[in-house]
Amino acid sequence: MSTPAGPPYSNRSGVNVDGAGAATWMVQRARDRLPRPPAHPIVGVAPDLAFIHGNRGEPALTWIGHSSLLLQIDGVNVLIDPVFSSRASPFRFAGPKRHQPPGLRADQLPRIDVVVLSHNHYDHLDRRSMRDVAVQRGGTPAFIVPRGTESWFATNLPRAAQDARVIGCAWDDVVRWPGLTRELELHFLSVQHWSNRTMLDRNLSLWGSWAIVHPDFRFWYSGDLGYSNEPREIGARFGHFDAAAIAIGAYEPRWFMRTQHVNPEEAVQVMLDVNAHEAVGVHWGTFALTDEPLDQPPRDLAAALTARGLPPDRFRVLRHGETRRYRWPDTPAGADTP
Repeated sequence: MSTPAGPPYSNRSGVNVDGAGAATWMVQRARDRLPRPPAHPIVGVAPDLAFIHGNRGEPALTWIGHSSLLLQIDGVNVLIDPVFSSRASPFRFAGPKRHQPPGLRADQLPRIDVVVLSHNHYDHLDRRSMRDVAVQRGGTPAFIVPRGTESWFATNLPRAAQDARVIGCAWDDVVRWPGLTRELELHFLSVQHWSNRTMLDRNLSLWGSWAIVHPDFRFWYSGDLGYSNEPREIGARFGHFDAAAIAIGAYEPRWFMRTQHVNPEEAVQVMLDVNAHEAVGVHWGTFALTDEPLDQPPRDLAAALTARGLPPDRFRVLRHGETRRYRWPDTPAGADTP
């Protein structure tokens, strides 16, 4: 499978995710005063900083909020789609406002080795957050990004770009990174979505998911995606994943969102398609982007698991700041902290 030769890029699934109907949706949600407030409080936890900073080998995943994650494998700290700002917006005074503070602040991070980006939407690529990570003590991390976003980094993080710390990837590209004991492979993989930062740059950069593969632990991050055959192809290609982080939020109304965001029922199917031993839900509970209440995705996820006869711990939701610890082969089962 090949990446389109150049922009504007298109989905391999053949589905064109366009903005037709956006104005109608905006009118309807204003008329119906959506989204409604959460029915129950969304409560985070204090991060286990002692574990996070001391962890040099154990596979672990910490949910910062929305799609921002800290993945730790074999001594490598991988930061995924970091957004710490108060709004997912080009403006500080307007746009979707953060409902929950970050579960892990930028100044609480361990030293980050690699930042991976799924696509350039404002709830995934935030200038202030990327700059905060770039100036960490110990040197700038590598930024492994979709093809087409290198120009954004050259403008907004020129020092990192000049120092060749920004690596642009086409679909199916692989970046190798040394761990303490074995090498990690970071595979950039296609899923059905789209990209833009302004009204004039639609699909001029790529979007995708990430398979982060260690010989003893295999992880997949979905990024944003509408349901297609691509997760099934990813599962066939990689065989299985020990863990996955899959988007479960921002799915209503379905008539407008279904091509670009899976709902919880589809997210469960995605987990099965990629053959993940277990999954964590992301892309919910932080920014009110669409019509469902912020606390609706976990309830819909629980119903979807019950309908499939799957146990709740097969696809779990974490609290902001919570860490899920996994096991290496032949070691006791994973655990949540704190």
